[in-house]
Amino acid sequence: MAWTKYQFFLAGLMLITGSINTLSAKWADKLSAPGCNGTEQHNFEHPFVQAVGMFLGEFSCLAAFYLLLCHDRRRPEPTMAPPQSFNPLLFLPPALCDMTGTSLMYVALNMTSASSFQMLRGAVIIFTGLLSVAFLRRKLALSQWLGILVTILGLVVVGLADLLNNDNDKKHKLSEVITGDLLIIVAQVIVAIQMVLEEKFVYKHDVHPLRAVGTEGFFGFVILSLLLVPMYYIPGGSFSGNPREVLEDAIDAFCQIGHVPLIVVALLGNIGSIAFFNFAGISVTKEISATTRMVLDSLRTVVVWAVSLAVGWEIFHGLQILGFIILLVGAALYNGLHRPLLARLPWRRAPADAPGTDADREGLLAADGASVNGDS
Repeated sequence: MAWTKYQFFLAGLMLITGSINTLSAKWADKLSAPGCNGTEQHNFEHPFVQAVGMFLGEFSCLAAFYLLLCHDRRRPEPTMAPPQSFNPLLFLPPALCDMTGTSLMYVALNMTSASSFQMLRGAVIIFTGLLSVAFLRRKLALSQWLGILVTILGLVVVGLADLLNNDNDKKHKLSEVITGDLLIIVAQVIVAIQMVLEEKFVYKHDVHPLRAVGTEGFFGFVILSLLLVPMYYIPGGSFSGNPREVLEDAIDAFCQIGHVPLIVVALLGNIGSIAFFNFAGISVTKEISATTRMVLDSLRTVVVWAVSLAVGWEIFHGLQILGFIILLVGAALYNGLHRPLLARLPWRRAPADAPGTDADREGLLAADGASVNGDS
């Protein structure tokens, strides 16, 4: 069935805003400006300040939810169910996981390329699958186990491409690239824990996804903003990119913004894109299918990689293409994308009125609902 103009709009919005989210964060990392008290010019390496901005973008989804609810109630026949009462503290544990995982990924983004950052996030499939077996007592299909193994192979190829790229790209030390890649993998373990917590404790309350994203964004924004105070005094060592070499120097970040207002554009791109990306992702799942959402999320990696090459942020390496293709195959196997393709084969085609025609889509929707903001 042909897509409507609205569906094309949603798909384009998800692809564009998802790509902008990663690219704007990397752009902010590459901008440089003097700091406070006349300190020399240095890159805007403030991962925790950027993470606070991202949570502010997620928090805005809460406002979007209530605006949609008010608009829906004005209709003659409202389509949205009335908000269910729930304990907001249910979102605190997944919000803490989201805060930790996001902060680690922003630290890692300072150490590795934007394309590798985006590709390595595919590792979440591995840990989500294993944790769902261990804690949710879920039985994975053979294709899902195969998807996990293929994803592991893809991660090895992407990591190898990073090591070979480092021979030609001296912007990052080899130790930084390895550390950055490992931090991304560790962050995916934490994101997988977040997904399992959400599925086990949150989704049984039937909370609207925008409301769930906004609530987690609220907790993440408040807690991480408060943590910026002790981070100002904690030594950061090799993880620090600010002149005082502390874990995070928020004052230095604002001084740099004052000297180079263009940094605000990059930060606003990150904040705004995450809000629209969550909205578009939820809408794509509802209006089209979760399969389409997975494909668009994979295409986001291509856009990030292409833009990074075009602006000279990284050097082309053929292994990255191979790694991306392998990761795409792994994600497709895990999410069941191969089933509708196999069903099109002449000897596998079932009658149109056969029972269970929508089973694939329902299964994918259930799998896609494993995280309210897992794509952020």
